[in-house]
Amino acid sequence: MKVLIIEDEHPAAERMVELIHVYDKTINIAGVIDSVKDVILWFQENPQPDLIFMDIQLADGLSFDIFQKTTIDSPVIFTTAYQEYAIKAFKVNSIDYLLKPIDFSELKTAIDKYKKLFREEKKAPVLHDEIINNVRKLIEKPYKNRFIIKIGEHLRPIPTKDIHYFFSLEKTTNLCTSDAKIYIIDYSLDQLTELLDPDQFFRTNRQNIINRDAIADIVVYSKNRLKIKLTTPGHEPIIVSRDKVPALKNWLDG
Repeated sequence: MKVLIIEDEHPAAERMVELIHVYDKTINIAGVIDSVKDVILWFQENPQPDLIFMDIQLADGLSFDIFQKTTIDSPVIFTTAYQEYAIKAFKVNSIDYLLKPIDFSELKTAIDKYKKLFREEKKAPVLHDEIINNVRKLIEKPYKNRFIIKIGEHLRPIPTKDIHYFFSLEKTTNLCTSDAKIYIIDYSLDQLTELLDPDQFFRTNRQNIINRDAIADIVVYSKNRLKIKLTTPGHEPIIVSRDKVPALKNWLDG
């Protein structure tokens, strides 16, 4: 079996060669290449290898660019320290995804999978749900689970789950807790939309972001708008702007 390694970090490339030979000393390393440009040249002059280990982020760009500039028929096992590229990796010839630093047991599993798919059954890459779900867990965005607020000279963490809604008022951004206490925070609502779990929080209009668990009732309001009543004590209803109503319904139904 001929294996091509595409990796721009020399120690990582050496480690990959070592792990592959621990798995099987007879595996032939067809080459170790460190740039998009050189990979393209290599494929112009060499036959397709049996398997490719490909780092996603190379010195002169992303390895995904290679597939746009040359034909690669070989199956690929992607390697990277950058989790956010994982799902994209599965769209181009990939049979698995390894997160650096690479563990031998995971590499063994990936090569075994390659052998099963290509040496025994002669099948094209199969993206099993188990693989995709594991990758999704790897790249799942770490949404904020607490906010630090200042009370006099003291700092206090507020769990995100205890926040009923966020709102802007007079150039400040505030959060309101389940016991109706309000605190100023150093984030804009635009920033919060990136930091909060979109399954749990929804921006109803330009001034408010609400927590799904804080909703007590939703009432049809004038001009095709909606009025949301929260469980927060003493809270005034929040009006959902007309253009947000379809998205809100999808969010509630999700």
